[in-house]
Amino acid sequence: MTGARSPASPDDPQPPGGTAPGDGRAARSRNRAVRWRDRLTALAWMVGVWNLLWGRLSWGNLLGGLLVGLAVLVFFPLPPVTFGGRLRPRALLVLAGRFVTELVSASIHVARVAVQPGYLPRGAIIAVRLRVRTDLNLALTAEAISLVPGTLIIDVDRERGLLYVHVLDVRGPADLPENRDRVLATEARIVRAIGSATELRLLDTPAPDVPAPAAADPDPPTDRGQDQ
Repeated sequence: MTGARSPASPDDPQPPGGTAPGDGRAARSRNRAVRWRDRLTALAWMVGVWNLLWGRLSWGNLLGGLLVGLAVLVFFPLPPVTFGGRLRPRALLVLAGRFVTELVSASIHVARVAVQPGYLPRGAIIAVRLRVRTDLNLALTAEAISLVPGTLIIDVDRERGLLYVHVLDVRGPADLPENRDRVLATEARIVRAIGSATELRLLDTPAPDVPAPAAADPDPPTDRGQDQ
């Protein structure tokens, strides 16, 4: 006569490397939910960028951005970009407020340079190495920099975390560190708004230097003092 075996309790030892039958299904469900969340987040960003490019928020632009975003996700699937941080409302408000301030200030500056008679502004290309080298941070920082008049991302080195930025109206080499610090400040505001605890700690480390020197445009310098 053999006795019936009692159900296994949670405290019973598990075989080495073994998992409960429901763990695999739960893990697959979580991974599926994360993939859908990442796709919806990417779609929302693409719809937002589409409306920014058109310069007007309308139902037609929303629908057009949705169709373009779906086409990109279906026919040109991007590498998965996971989000491991958390949203911080106060830091998001600081990010949005500073972005609007820089947008207005840079627009006025570029307009003044454009209408100033006889003045030829010089440009420069600087390489800035970010402290947080995730794909999401590279993309958001590049978008935030490019949307501000007078600065444009011309290339991205994903492996080394480098952004190559074209800057308008550079008077001399002394202006290059200031523009570099502005890019790093934008990165810091983005990380403080949506970054993880590990990424926040990376902001306390000094930004690594880029060995390659910045390349300046060959335009001749203009004496700005005579124009003021």
